[in-house]
Amino acid sequence: MPHTLFISDLHLSEDTPNTTKFFHQFVKQIGRDTEALYILGDLFEYWAGDDDLHSAFHAEITGALNKLSKQGTRLFIMHGNRDFLMDKQLAKACDATLLADPTMLDLYGVPTLLTHGDALCTDDTAYMAFRQQVRNTIWQQQFLAQPLTNRKAQIEQLRARSETEKQHKAMSIMDVNLQAVNDMLHEYNYPMMIHGHTHRPAHHLHHIDGHTCDRWVLGDWDKFANTLYCDESKTVWQTFSKNGLQ
Repeated sequence: MPHTLFISDLHLSEDTPNTTKFFHQFVKQIGRDTEALYILGDLFEYWAGDDDLHSAFHAEITGALNKLSKQGTRLFIMHGNRDFLMDKQLAKACDATLLADPTMLDLYGVPTLLTHGDALCTDDTAYMAFRQQVRNTIWQQQFLAQPLTNRKAQIEQLRARSETEKQHKAMSIMDVNLQAVNDMLHEYNYPMMIHGHTHRPAHHLHHIDGHTCDRWVLGDWDKFANTLYCDESKTVWQTFSKNGLQ
C-alpha cells in the first residue's frame, strides 16, 4: 500500500558505523510503495556547512539518499539542532526538499504538523538562548565565513560542552514543555503532530479546547532504525535492525 515514512535523530557520523549500517539497510529496503520519506532533523551528528559536502562520508550518505529519490521516493529534510546549517547544496546532492520548521502537511487527509521538536523544549532556557543565537542569519553568515577546519573545531568544543552540561540538567528540562506543545497545536488549528529531538519515542494524546490531537515522538537511531509508518488507514511504529524489518 502507498505509504509515507518519518525518521529523525540518526546523528550520522564516521564515529557511528553501526548506525550508518542501519541507515544503508533501511534505504535499501524502502520499496517503490514508499511515496515519501521525511527526515525531521539531526540526520548528521553535526553539519559545519555545505562546503563539507564532498567528504567521503557525506558523499556516501547523500549518494544513498539521491539514489532513493531517483527510485521515486520523494525526500524531505528538516533542520535539527545539530545540522541547522544544511542548505541548498546539501538538498540538491540528496535530491531532496528542505523543509521549514514547523511545516504543515496533508497526510492522507489528516492535517499534520511536522517539527524537529527542540523549539518545544522551552524549560531549557540556556538552550533556547543558544538556539536563538545560532539560528540568526547574521551569526550564520559570520560563522560560515570562517575556514571549515575552524568551524569544525568550534563545533567539537560546543559538543563537548553540551555533553558536560547535560550531566547537570534534569531530564524533565530537556523534554518538551506541554504548554508549548499545546500552544503550537492551537496555533495550527489542532493538527496531528510528529516530531523528534527528545529521543523518547511515544504516542501522546492532547485534549485542547474540545479537540483531541495525536502527537507522535520519533525515536533516535542509537540501537535500532526507528521509523514511523503512515498510510491511509493507520500510523504505526516500524523498527529496522540487522535482521531487517520488525
